[in-house]
This record gives sequence, C-alpha cells and structure tokens, in this order.
Amino acid sequence: MITDDSINIPTRAPRVFIGEEFDLKSWDDLLPFFEDLKNREINSVDDLRLWFLNRSELEAYLSENFAWRYIRQTCDTANTGLINALQFFITEIQPKLSEYGNELDKKIVNNPFLTELNDKGFDITLRGMKQAIALFREENIPVITEMQTEERKYGAIAGAMTVTLGGEEMTLQKAADRLQSTDRTTREEAWQAINSRRYADHTNLDELLNTLIGLRHKVAKNAGFENYRDYMFAAMGRFDYTPQDCFNFHKSVKEAVVPLLTEMARERKETLAVTQLRPWDTKVDVKGLEPLKPFVNGTDLLDKTIRCFSRLDPFLGDCLRTMKAMNHLDLESRKGKAPGGYNYPLDEIGVPFIFMNATSNLRDMITLLHEGGHAVHSLVTRDLALNSFKHTPSEVAELASMSMELITMDYWDEFFDTEADLKRAKIQHLESIIETLPWVATVDKFQHWIYENPTHTASERTDAWVRIYSEFTDSIMDWTGLENFRKYLWQRQLHIYEVPFYYIEYGIAQLGAIGVWKNYRENKEAGLKGYMDALKLGYTAPITEIYQAANISFDFSQRNITELIHFVKHELEQLKI
Repeated sequence: MITDDSINIPTRAPRVFIGEEFDLKSWDDLLPFFEDLKNREINSVDDLRLWFLNRSELEAYLSENFAWRYIRQTCDTANTGLINALQFFITEIQPKLSEYGNELDKKIVNNPFLTELNDKGFDITLRGMKQAIALFREENIPVITEMQTEERKYGAIAGAMTVTLGGEEMTLQKAADRLQSTDRTTREEAWQAINSRRYADHTNLDELLNTLIGLRHKVAKNAGFENYRDYMFAAMGRFDYTPQDCFNFHKSVKEAVVPLLTEMARERKETLAVTQLRPWDTKVDVKGLEPLKPFVNGTDLLDKTIRCFSRLDPFLGDCLRTMKAMNHLDLESRKGKAPGGYNYPLDEIGVPFIFMNATSNLRDMITLLHEGGHAVHSLVTRDLALNSFKHTPSEVAELASMSMELITMDYWDEFFDTEADLKRAKIQHLESIIETLPWVATVDKFQHWIYENPTHTASERTDAWVRIYSEFTDSIMDWTGLENFRKYLWQRQLHIYEVPFYYIEYGIAQLGAIGVWKNYRENKEAGLKGYMDALKLGYTAPITEIYQAANISFDFSQRNITELIHFVKHELEQLKI
C-alpha cells in the first residue's frame, strides 16, 4: 500500500502468470498465455485451482486494458487516436478472445477434479461457462465484432449534439437545466431546442438501430434461438427469471404504479395553474421556487458526496476518497463527451472509474450517489479470488447503486443549507422513483417487441413505441403539436443501442432498493449490514441468495410492488406535512 493524504492507495496484485511488465501491443503478445492454458495438464485439484487463478489474472489484465480504451474514448468522442485504440481491441483482440474463451471453457467443464473444488462461487462460474459453451458459434465472431463497432456510433452521434440558447452553445445536459426554470417561456424554448436537435438525427438513429437489429437477429439465429430476446436471456445469464416474469412486471407496474403517475400529474397541473400540462412543465418546482443547486462544480459535488458517504459509514467515504486521489473520476459535462454516466470496474487495480455529465442539478447529485454505490461494490469485491466472482449480474449491480441513493438520504444536508431545500430534494427524488418504474417497463416492453418482430419497419416501430408508451404514462400530459417528438423519445435511451435488454434490471433493483431502504429506516445498523453483506458476496451466489443476504425479496408480483410503492408514498406524504 502507498499512503497519500491519509488514504491507502491500492496496488494491483502481482502478475505471477503474465509477468509484471506485460504490455499488449498485438495478439501475438497474448498467444503464448492462451496456448499455455489450453494445453496445460491438470493432474490435481491444486492444478485446477491454479489454472483458474492464472486465467483470471489474464482476463483481469485484458478487462482493464479494454476499460481504459473505452473510458478515454467516451471522455473525448472526437479524438481519432482514442477511437482507433478502442477499435483495435474490438476488431483485433476480442474476436480471438471469443475463440480461445470457448476452448478454455470446454477444456475445464468436465474436468474430474471439479468435484473436489468446493470453494464458494466456483459453481456459479462453472454455470456461466457451460452457458457460454452452449451459446458459442464461430460464425458469430465477425458478426459480433461488426455489431460492437456499430454500437459505438450511438455515443458519437449523441456526444456531438449541442444547442444554442441565449447565444451560448451548450450540451443537451446543460440545456436541460433550463427545464427547471420558473419562467415557462424559458422552459419551452429549452425543451423545443433539445428535442428538435435530437429529432434532427432521428433518421440516422433509426437506420443505426435497423442495422443493429439485423446483426443481432443473425447472431441469435446462428446460435439456434428464435429471436435475439431469447438469446440475450441466455447470454446475460438470466437463470433466476424468464421473459414471462418481465411481462408480469410490466402488468404489475401498469396496475400498481401508473395510476400514481396520473395522480401526481393532475396535482402538478392544478398547482401550476396551467390550462394544459406540457412536457416542459415536469421539472419545474410547482411552488415557483428556483431550481435546487446542490453543488457548484464537479469538485464541490465530489467533496460533498464524500462527506455524505462518510457519515453513513467511514469506509464508504474512503472508497470515493481513494478514487479522488487516483483521479478515477470525470464528472463535469462538456462538449465532445459521450452522454450518460457509468462506473467502470478496473479489474486489475480493483478501483473503478466514474464517468458522468454533471452540470449543477439534483439529478447529477443522485447520479454520483448512484455511481458511488457501484464503486463501493467494486471495492468490496476487489479481493475475491476470481475475476468472474467480481462481475455481478445487473440485477445485483443496480441494487448496490439504487440502494445507495436512498440510504444516504439522512445525510443530504451536506448538499442543502436549509431544511426546506432538503425536503424538496427528497420529495423530488422519491417522485422520480415512482416515475422510474413505468419508464423501465416502457423501455423493456418496447425491446421485447423489437426483437420479437425483427423484420419490422421504422414506421411500425414508431407505432409500437407510441402504443407502449401510452400504457405507462399519465393521462394528463398534453402532447398536441409535439407528436413527432413523442414518437422518438426512445432514441434518448442509450441502452437500446449499446446494451440491449439491459434495462429491466433497473426496475428489479429499484424494488430491491426500496426494500433495503425500508429495512434501513426500521433499523439503521441492521439495514446497512444487510446491504453490505449482499455486496460482499459479489457473484459467488445466485441472485435470489444475494437478495436474501440483504433481507429483501426477489419478487415482481403486484402485491410486492404495491406494498413497496405504498411505503414510498407514505414517506412522501410525511415529507409534505
């Protein structure tokens, strides 16, 4: 450990297999290590365990090497050198990794010494290896490579989007801050500018998705699946639930949550005293107060978040302080950055990188709390034996992040000087949770439709979106004259382009997070312990067991959703007293 400003800066584990000075320049540099693993004799359980550890070391190096290429490119989407560096890995390295990965999986899944390998977690890793073998098709390697190349185009298109308001050119994220203005004309101008700019690229984005759907359907058919949805359920390791469970989630949200959306929208319309509630009226404070500004810049946001985490538990604050000391954060919005935010694990060093597009609003504060939850998850699992143990399914990863948004609420006074502002922040966030579940259901149901109907036209896709969107939105909003913008709201969701089918997890995890928060409200010490116990498991247990460790249920039923939403509604009512 290296000490820096009272923080112990982690160092990566020694590279006992690939060597301390290894540096990837070409596939030929990697070949000897893969050949070693492929051909090595395994004559005992100790040989088998060492084989797993050596493979894990190699995979950790490659994962982090790719991660830095991706991080740097998203921080500067116009930099040709960074684009080429990422593309090199995608086209020259990943295809060969797929081939050798399949060979290594096949080598080991029937090894006689597996029965003696009783270390916790190996059964989960082995389950994933068997699934990967079943899915692997050599003919899919070039298709997946092309698909990954196409997926990167979305970030470049979206990252180049700017608007000019009041003579100032700005990113869409910064322009969106004006949607909180108390001046309705200012809000409308910003909303129209943002959506007009997105609409200007709607044909390009339609064509990009058409290309991706074609490639994805081909991958699925090659692997023996009827459609890409069914392929992805297998590829994403969804061992704990089925498409039907997703449909049950959609139905439960429609019945238990959407009526609350209409109730909230009606209340907003009445309080704002407007004849029609319009899309630019959804973010403004209904009492005419100026937008909340929980921080002034990225440094202020980070320092306040560190203090907030530290008050919840000193270890949590140290996680972010470590990342700050290592410059593992890029927080502020600027032209040329890819949209969105993420916490990217760095598997060798074990200290992740947080990327986001902060301006100055509450949503940005929540984003860092969210990504900070992911970061804590990365740091508490960094010492698990295998790389595969550290990579949890998204239903667990998002539980870590969404729970952090809620269990830190008692310490949000770090961001707000007055009790009134603190209450406003909590109310806005809890209302956003109620809004999140229907949006997740909308995006997920839309993706099911897309891949169940892979030969659809762009026009049919638009019709499907409007139909599905109407199921999960309130009945108060007036879209008159804005119908073309509503048709393409889905294009703002990068998951549809870059990580297909990764979205229902937010809904599942949101339910889990409410459960974690409910436990924390009832008993802070026990609630926090359950949360941390679940995170520390990494992926050494099934999802259901991880949720049980947090003392919450993995349950999509209308009964469970209704109970959790009633808890949120009760907390909201208490804040409004």
